[in-house]
Amino acid sequence: MKQKFSTSWKSSKQPRKQRKYIANAPKHLRRNFMSVNLTKELRKKFGKRNIQLRKGDTVKIMRGTFKKKMGKITEVNLKKIRVYVENVQLKKKDGSKINYPLHPSVLQIIELNLEDKKRFGEKKAKEEKTQKKTEVKEETKKDKKKIKTNEIKNAS
Repeated sequence: MKQKFSTSWKSSKQPRKQRKYIANAPKHLRRNFMSVNLTKELRKKFGKRNIQLRKGDTVKIMRGTFKKKMGKITEVNLKKIRVYVENVQLKKKDGSKINYPLHPSVLQIIELNLEDKKRFGEKKAKEEKTQKKTEVKEETKKDKKKIKTNEIKNAS
């Protein structure tokens, strides 16, 4: 099989082709593999079922040996499609600790890192822009009315 990524690939039942798609996907598509489901409260609040992970999000581990543990994301590795959560570590034989890589499908977002305003896509940004535009329009209308009333008073 060719190693090159095919943009025309739609889907296949064959696991080897599915693995090939994931392994050879470019970074802008790999970002979509890092999406994680939200808690019920966050789903209602933001109107989305899942969202892409970012450093600083607080997550809960739903499967595996670290089940029910919570922590903040310290690192997101797009190349390996793995996430590192603080305080999720394994002890090595020599006594040192190593961060344990988790797959995003095992996680659930509890709290979002809301520092970036562009995070929720263009829809939220458009809503904010329209609100600002309407506020500016209302202010300009009020200013024009004041100017007209002043002109009428000065003319008489």
